[in-house]
Amino acid sequence: MEKKPQFSGPRRPMGGGPRPRPGQRPRPGDRKNDPYATNEQIRAKEVRLVGDNVEQGVYPIDKARKMAAEMELDLIEISPNAEPPVCRILDYQKFLYQQKKRLKEQKQKATKVVVKEIRFGPQTDDHDYNFKLKHAIGFLKEGSKVKAHVFFRGRSILFKDQGELLLLRFANDLEEYGKLEQMPVLEGKRMIIMLAPLKTKKELAEAKAKEGGKEEKGGKPAKEDKPRKEEKSDDAANAEA
Repeated sequence: MEKKPQFSGPRRPMGGGPRPRPGQRPRPGDRKNDPYATNEQIRAKEVRLVGDNVEQGVYPIDKARKMAAEMELDLIEISPNAEPPVCRILDYQKFLYQQKKRLKEQKQKATKVVVKEIRFGPQTDDHDYNFKLKHAIGFLKEGSKVKAHVFFRGRSILFKDQGELLLLRFANDLEEYGKLEQMPVLEGKRMIIMLAPLKTKKELAEAKAKEGGKEEKGGKPAKEDKPRKEEKSDDAANAEA
């Protein structure tokens, strides 16, 4: 009777190390994937310490580690390519949190470029052209870029000169609202131009804020001083009596 091969499931790769138990956290020394070298991971013989909590200067690596240990903090290599490498003495987890927070703030402040696409045919009529031109003006006014292209289907590629003229006319009609970043370029079956707004979203928002401030100042009428009643002196009052 033949023995059936026993299948015990997929094998783990050799040298993978012990599998962590559920809820088990990595040990502090296991920092292979960390973006910064710390403490014993720093291989330089001497480092330059910076920061408000130390006397800045060049120190032997052993002394810098000892200073970090005495302060119960970590020695963090923030600029490994400098000569000597630049380090700071900080709480490593707190340092990582601050770096993530800074990156998040930078991403929020960065202006996002929005590209709106408008498609034409090589024989677009005037009604359709004007309709799309109106949309493009709206896109550029709100601070978005406009990518316009003529799509050539089948044998209509023979009319590529007509498509180029159409796109140049489109760019010329939008010169008050946007600038041409890219002349007509044929990419496969599409001829493309790119238009950028004359004002960025940030500039448009600042202009709106200024206009709003002017309206508030101009909308409130100045308070008129009420005429004060003339107070009669005691002598005048006695004379009248």
